[in-house]
Amino acid sequence: MAEGRRAEGTDNTAETSDDVVDEQTAVQLVYRPESADTRAGLRVRERIKRTGLLLRSVFLALWVGQWLVSVVGRGRIDVVSTVLFLFVVLVVWGYPRLQAAHVQRLIGWQGEYRVSVSAAGITCRSDHSTLVQKWSVFQGYRETAGHFVLLSRDPNIMYLGVLPKRGVPEAGGLDRLRAILDQHTTRV
Repeated sequence: MAEGRRAEGTDNTAETSDDVVDEQTAVQLVYRPESADTRAGLRVRERIKRTGLLLRSVFLALWVGQWLVSVVGRGRIDVVSTVLFLFVVLVVWGYPRLQAAHVQRLIGWQGEYRVSVSAAGITCRSDHSTLVQKWSVFQGYRETAGHFVLLSRDPNIMYLGVLPKRGVPEAGGLDRLRAILDQHTTRV
């Protein structure tokens, strides 16, 4: 008998121990991603990083100053400056919504998401893809009124994992989910 060779008729589709999710401790979420989910994640990221908020605030303050100088310098309200100022306010206010709408176009077509959160990590399945993430990917999480937002380790927090609370169907599931998150990552 030769060792190290594959035996004929062996089923090689068996999952490794890392791929097996303990169904009793895992929390299952089922949801369709919405633009509001992405906006919640972006708000959390913005509050933690603060650079985007700072840049948008400075940009808006500069435009307010430009508009005020224009009004005071001419002694009257200039239509062009006012329209440009209102456009800038609209862009600064609407940018996170535009980002969320773009993300929704990228992921929304995949339909229903089935997410399993366990000690092994997070497994997200849709009709078109499967994504498995170990806990080492995340620096921590933040809980909001309707979501758990997981933040990646990279300095710019380029990846956000958003778990909507509405996706947990069973009673007590949110407490189990919170316990798993607390055990494997930190609150930020």
